[in-house]
Amino acid sequence: MSLDLFHPTVAAWFTSRFGAPTEIQALAWPRIAAGAHTLVVAPTGSGKTLTGFLWPLDRLLTGAWEGGGVRVLYVSPLKALNADIERNLEEPLAGLAAALEAAGEEPRPVRVGVRSGDTPPAERQRMLRRPPEILITTPESLNLLLLGKRAEALFRGLRLVLLDEIHAVAGSKRGTHLITAVERLTRVAGEFQRVAISATVRPASGIARFVGGARLERGAGGEARFERRPVEVVESRAAKRYELAVRHVGDLSDEALAVSPDALWLRLADELRARIAEVRSTLVFTNSRRLAERLTRLVNDAAGREVAWSHHGSLSRELRTTVERRLKRGELPALVATSSLEL
Repeated sequence: MSLDLFHPTVAAWFTSRFGAPTEIQALAWPRIAAGAHTLVVAPTGSGKTLTGFLWPLDRLLTGAWEGGGVRVLYVSPLKALNADIERNLEEPLAGLAAALEAAGEEPRPVRVGVRSGDTPPAERQRMLRRPPEILITTPESLNLLLLGKRAEALFRGLRLVLLDEIHAVAGSKRGTHLITAVERLTRVAGEFQRVAISATVRPASGIARFVGGARLERGAGGEARFERRPVEVVESRAAKRYELAVRHVGDLSDEALAVSPDALWLRLADELRARIAEVRSTLVFTNSRRLAERLTRLVNDAAGREVAWSHHGSLSRELRTTVERRLKRGELPALVATSSLEL
């Protein structure tokens, strides 16, 4: 059984909290525990966070991996997701530490830090002086960290890199930016395990090659060659059910728009107001910050009260964090966002 791989107290905590592992957890944990580079392909809601994190949490809390520096690096393309992961780690860290203490064992301290463009300068300096065991960051911030003089000291003991939502950047310039940073990381940290998490993609083998990259080897005669790192692919067989609908917002003829240039947006706002009233939480995506603000105002005007809030990169860190937390708690009927919440 996959839970047999873990410390008995960690396995008991997981069972008491979640019952049996999900399909993808049972498939992925043996590979991750064996140290294999692994691509985990699974739909949302399949327990992907603990799929990637439970093994390193086990190693860190029980002392199998020495702390005192960055041992796990988590990289995702979205700052909002990073903040969410930090919050999602609070419960298992506290629960596992309490379970180990109750079993008469002393859990090792495990600190979690987030480094992004929103991180205040004072916090960045504290993080460099006393690095967390788990560092959560974005591709851009990782590149900046690697440019710093303390990069080698920061990542010297790195054991595992978790690349989340890898399907969202693979094949793009941002993906190239990310994977070249990961390769540069081997220059300061040496080789480390790579675990990537992806939504369902076809073919997964292409993403696996992207994640693994190539290692520079020297032949007996000193000649240089690149060897691809093998990456094991673990795919969920569970089917995810989606409901998709295409809706039209009414008459968009030149005559109708000539009467009122805002006719399109007013009709769309009224349609959204009706949809928002039918469900607990609604996410609306737009192509620009300006349109996000405009639709938010029009939806609220149509509803006669404040039912929608905006989310985009121009908002302050504090306001974005507050909105994200309220959305997760189900307190916001609707959120109109740019790609800041796309993943």
